[in-house]
Amino acid sequence: MPSSPVSSLVRPIRLLAALLPVLVLGACVSLSGRDPLNVSLAGIDPLPGEGLEMRFALKLRVQNPNSDPVDYDGVAVRLEVNERVLATGVSDKEGSVPRFGERVLVVPMSVSALAALRQALGLTTNDRLDRLPYVLHGKLSRGRLGSFRFVDRGTLDLTASDQQSR
Repeated sequence: MPSSPVSSLVRPIRLLAALLPVLVLGACVSLSGRDPLNVSLAGIDPLPGEGLEMRFALKLRVQNPNSDPVDYDGVAVRLEVNERVLATGVSDKEGSVPRFGERVLVVPMSVSALAALRQALGLTTNDRLDRLPYVLHGKLSRGRLGSFRFVDRGTLDLTASDQQSR
């Protein structure tokens, strides 16, 4: 008895359905063997603001300790100073961090007048402007591969002319 065209397709489809979870799991395991990227604050430069808004360019140093390059297609960042949100920023720049290499990404940041006022009101006479604690939260988008989230902590020196972090 000859087999119908539909029944001849059922067997390969069942085989594919059985193998698909194994293939997906294997892909996930191979991706999880990567070391995390190292992201740190490299500098802050002023930018022209608009109205009551202040702007600056945040420089992020991204280091890739892996043997494969990491492509990215955007970054989002939130900067907290003295445990208060000071600025947020996004960039749709695309690029790649080379294998065992690094890149400096520049993200334009916005500080609302209200956030600046909260920061100023939150400072006390005991706060040292050369040692303000910051926390930088962000994510580096990898397109359909998801995103890499990062956190960097340190202190800002607002008395220095170049606004470098320590």
